[in-house]
Amino acid sequence: MQLIEKMAAKAQNNRAHEGVTIAFLGDSVTQGCFEIYKQENNAIEAVYDKQSSYERYLFDIFCTLYPSVPVNIINAGISGDNTAGGRARVERDVLRHAPDLCVVCYGLNDCSTAQGSVERYTENLAAIFDAIRATGCELIFMTPNMMNTRVSAALTDPDMIAIAERTAAMQNDGTFDAHIDAIRALCRDMQVPLCDCYAIWKTLQSAGVDTTALLSNHINHPTRQMNRLFADELVRVMLGL
Repeated sequence: MQLIEKMAAKAQNNRAHEGVTIAFLGDSVTQGCFEIYKQENNAIEAVYDKQSSYERYLFDIFCTLYPSVPVNIINAGISGDNTAGGRARVERDVLRHAPDLCVVCYGLNDCSTAQGSVERYTENLAAIFDAIRATGCELIFMTPNMMNTRVSAALTDPDMIAIAERTAAMQNDGTFDAHIDAIRALCRDMQVPLCDCYAIWKTLQSAGVDTTALLSNHINHPTRQMNRLFADELVRVMLGL
């Protein structure tokens, strides 16, 4: 990737080259949201931990690989966001900062059994991809983690249980798989580099891993440890490994 070439050139001659900027566009997982709780007034309280988000882990990796290279991070993740929201705000939150690379990750809040859900998902992402590429910015699409496959006993609130029942149904009946398959096809058609973390989660499930136990909110937010997977796989894609 050109990003890696720029970092290597900067490492060789710090005075002659500028640093790099990496932007992340996505939802609550990108933003660094982990546990969620329901307060007595029924308001939802979310735990945000920036130090354990995957963009922070990626930053730490590059600090080790290229210690002399400034890496500017723009985290444009918003909890509850979907591709329609990302399409509406990509210019404001990402492109006006002129990043060298944008990592896009959506799907958890786009997954629906409603008619046309897959088409809306891919249509919005295609528009996001076009907008990013029109600026000359490099692009990677990263597939999200799996949602829960069962209702965890850790969930006791009826409303949270109801949400977990819906997400588990979409994960188990192939609805989420259909959305991910569609975006894989779109990335092939548009020649967008793909970081397929969803495939790794599915492999873990096939290997007998309880993937629901790897979700900090027992629904769709990966644990802090599993956020490292995103960072590790992104580095592999960036380095062409």
